[in-house]
Amino acid sequence: MVRTPLTPEERERGERLGRLLREARGARSMTDVATSAGLSAETLRKIETGRAPTPAFFTVAALAGVLGLSMDELIGRCAPEVADVPGTPDASIAA
Repeated sequence: MVRTPLTPEERERGERLGRLLREARGARSMTDVATSAGLSAETLRKIETGRAPTPAFFTVAALAGVLGLSMDELIGRCAPEVADVPGTPDASIAA
């Protein structure tokens, strides 16, 4: 099976996720966090470095739980920023 190449946006999102997870891990070792999440340290290393930019949902959820991050926070910090487009609602305006 041939995998579809990732778009630049998908690569960028993966890099943001990796940075966020590295920051949340702090001084904890990669091995400790990976083991607690049920992953190998190599899998966590690939995610943190952006070499695995589209990890499975359950992998991300397990890491979020171990690191004390909410899925809402991950989505909010990893989603691409939306450019201002005339005629579309502004997501930054509180209802």
